[in-house]
Amino acid sequence: MRSFVALLTPVLAAATPIGIIGGSDTPKPDEISIVSASASGNGCPQGTVTSDLSPDRKVITFGFDAFQVYTGPGTKQSDKSKNCQLHLNLKYPGGFQFAIVESTYHGYAQLEAGVTGTFYSTYYFSQDAAATTTTRTSIDGGGIWADGQVYTKQDQVPTASVIWSPCGATGILNVNNRIALTSSNSSASGQISDDDATVAFTQQVHVSWQACK
Repeated sequence: MRSFVALLTPVLAAATPIGIIGGSDTPKPDEISIVSASASGNGCPQGTVTSDLSPDRKVITFGFDAFQVYTGPGTKQSDKSKNCQLHLNLKYPGGFQFAIVESTYHGYAQLEAGVTGTFYSTYYFSQDAAATTTTRTSIDGGGIWADGQVYTKQDQVPTASVIWSPCGATGILNVNNRIALTSSNSSASGQISDDDATVAFTQQVHVSWQACK
């Protein structure tokens, strides 16, 4: 498993397009289509997740009503960590495989001094679950975060370390997201949520192609 630090800012960060690998006969990222999608985990129990798939089946946005964690007086240990795994059944041109390079999430954090919020995202294909890439973002409470801020989590995964889809025409991409809180001050309070996740093979998630061998 590879682990990288992701970029998190209180304002929306622009994604940088990634170049396509291969020659003129290389397929374009918009040739990927999302066949179906689902979510599972204690951060997204049944009835708390919405999804919106674009008409061209290239972009899907998940909305989360319960993907939130809390710490502070009166909270339980189970309040401090939640996970939600996204499962995307994808179709793409046979003879090529693609790699996930970049993705973006939005949420809200309110963290007093002494509280740290951490957001992990692990990417892998079901056909090769041992090959994973994990990004990790941490926010130290206090300062601007004490009053609460909307944030953007932007994963920047080095191109040499991306995970590749299986060769063929279909693949199941899983994105296991986990948010957690730790505190060095038992009287300090904090909360962090993941409000939405957009998987967009045209803009928000950039892909690189290579021919199957």
